[in-house]
Amino acid sequence: MALTVHIFPVLSDNYAFLLRDDATGQVATVDTPDGDAILAELERLGWGRLDLIVNTHWHPDHAGGNATIQAATGCRIVGPEEVRRIAAVDQVVTGGDVVMLGQTRFEVTAAPGHTLGHILYRSAADDIAFVGDTLFPLGCGRLFEGTAEQMWSSLSAIAAWPDATVLYGAHEYTAANARFALSIDDRPEMADHAAAIFAMRERGEFTEPTVLSVEKAFNPFLRARDADDFAARRAAKDAFKG
Repeated sequence: MALTVHIFPVLSDNYAFLLRDDATGQVATVDTPDGDAILAELERLGWGRLDLIVNTHWHPDHAGGNATIQAATGCRIVGPEEVRRIAAVDQVVTGGDVVMLGQTRFEVTAAPGHTLGHILYRSAADDIAFVGDTLFPLGCGRLFEGTAEQMWSSLSAIAAWPDATVLYGAHEYTAANARFALSIDDRPEMADHAAAIFAMRERGEFTEPTVLSVEKAFNPFLRARDADDFAARRAAKDAFKG
């Protein structure tokens, strides 16, 4: 692998990601949920200076640490225009753009739904994508700004990637997502998958990242028939009390 990914928990349920391009040693963070924690982890790893922040969307638990990290490292900040609602951005990107970390090439995909300007970063060469708050194991992001049709289109774009793509979502929501999935999917294999998730969480293990082939098999939102079915499932999840 040309890219090393280090994942660690921050805040109440966020994950932070530090990336290192192995060929050049350049380092990036995907989103900045906690600037001080990210800087401390960077020092603990001994990876040296941070070169780049890539933001997926504007929410404070994703871009709130931009200023702290840039002040400490002098790094460049790349993200969608909407991040400027709360933080500075040096380079605005949108779907179809490319962001380089050393020799690692990230293709940018527009993914409105959770927010209107949400974007994804995918390294096709590494079969890795950072999907922010668009997709989680057995779940997807809430529709804070976008429509169900937009989110369905965004999920469909992810579903078109190779099945081996490793997906890094930004929150640990999997146990709650599994409880909802069980409420609408009575297949024995779904029960087995959920049981494995519950066991992982009881052991304190991360359930991120996931793999696209697994989500196609079990994620109730990727398994929706169309945009209307997705909208019904998203509404049911929002109302679910399990």
